[in-house]
Amino acid sequence: MSLPLRSKSLLLAAVLATSAFGAAQAQTISWNPRTGDVWVDTWLGDMNAYGNRYRDPFIDEMVRYNSAPRDLVTELLVQRRWAPGDVYYACSIARIIGRPCDYVADYWQENRGQGWGVVAQRLGIKPGSPEFHRLKQGFVPTYDRWSRPITLDAELQRVYPNRGKGHAGGKPATAHGNSGKAKPAQAAGKPATPAKGQGKDKGKPAQGNAQGKGGGQGHGKH
Repeated sequence: MSLPLRSKSLLLAAVLATSAFGAAQAQTISWNPRTGDVWVDTWLGDMNAYGNRYRDPFIDEMVRYNSAPRDLVTELLVQRRWAPGDVYYACSIARIIGRPCDYVADYWQENRGQGWGVVAQRLGIKPGSPEFHRLKQGFVPTYDRWSRPITLDAELQRVYPNRGKGHAGGKPATAHGNSGKAKPAQAAGKPATPAKGQGKDKGKPAQGNAQGKGGGQGHGKH
């Protein structure tokens, strides 16, 4: 017995959605961002799992806190099939260096074979620099807004000394070597004010240098 047209349409939509999710998961299995920091690599990988499963809150985060156009983020995830971790890192780097997200996205598209560590250096974020520390610290308030747990490494534990000691989100230490002046993450589920981007480099990135309003609610999935 043949199915009604509406039932066929719903079945087809479900199959396509399942296939798209499976393709996104398969694409990120061998994914390696090569940022030069093992902790960052690990949590960008975790971000793939979250962004693939909860696309809308992920897109909202990029739009609201990294000033990325919603259409661009959707295009990167759907049409270009970028891993969510790549989208997050591109838009976060753009915020730090004071460039639009599409500027960094286009540069990454052309140079992704070299890894994020090299690309970030060429865009002005050197390993160990205040800009890199700000980039790394940005993971914490993002995860807090998603109500998603994140394990801090030794460096970030110094920045957020009260985290996990009865203080939701914790507060950054007032001084931390080269870490820059990152703003404290607020309690999970409450937006933190994003740090303003630094620098107004107007030319193309020099080769060989040493390294919106949407506000979706986090799902709290582990």
